[in-house]
Amino acid sequence: MDANVAWGILVPFLGTTLGAATVFFMRGSLDRMVQRALTGFAAGVMVAASIWSLLVPAMDESAAMGRLAFIPAVVGFWAGILFLQLLDAIIPHLHLGEGDREPEGVKSGLQRTTLMVLAVTLHNLPEGMAVGVVYAGWLTGDSNVTAAGAFVLALGIAIQNFPEGAIISLPLRSEGASRTRSFLGGFLSGVVEPVGAVLTIIAARSVTPLLPYLLSFAAGAMIYVVVEELIPEMSEGEHSNVGVLMFALGFTLMMALDVALG
Repeated sequence: MDANVAWGILVPFLGTTLGAATVFFMRGSLDRMVQRALTGFAAGVMVAASIWSLLVPAMDESAAMGRLAFIPAVVGFWAGILFLQLLDAIIPHLHLGEGDREPEGVKSGLQRTTLMVLAVTLHNLPEGMAVGVVYAGWLTGDSNVTAAGAFVLALGIAIQNFPEGAIISLPLRSEGASRTRSFLGGFLSGVVEPVGAVLTIIAARSVTPLLPYLLSFAAGAMIYVVVEELIPEMSEGEHSNVGVLMFALGFTLMMALDVALG
């Protein structure tokens, strides 16, 4: 596998791992302002990447369809949205900022943390697929996906994954688990990302005509995460303007890099 692709696949996983590693030197949770800033920045990067690195290349790949070139993008986008909706229907919906609230039907903090591990793990899968599909598009050489755009997308997901790793390992520690076991809980929740990325690359390169659908599926999945998870998180409480400003920074940075380096 190309070294650039390997690094790109591992970057989101590294974000989760670093977040989980905070259990070794932090006693409490992440600072609320820092978490809001990271969430806003990641949301901006992911929205821009969904447009320039996923939806636009998906429509370019379908240019032979003429005025109907939008159809694969629409179908794939809705498939991504509905897939994430299905995940939220299967598992209890837990926002990153809900660390002090017990979801309905969960009787203990340990049970809640177990559900949080499951939720983060399942939501990491489509993020891994998103990284895999953009690198698959770049490897085929037939799309407008750039290596720089793919890497920045992976970096944006890694930034989002940092607080996710922390909200698994820190509660596990507070429930009495050892630091090592708490770290492993966060670490293992991110394993599905490189696995999902590799499987998506294999599938997309084997069935090239599906690439527009896979690109837009990844866009739909990421937009769902941004709207349902990240935007509420970055806007919660006082000083929500910090999240908005960081969103704008992440969006413009991703847009500039994708266009300038494309």
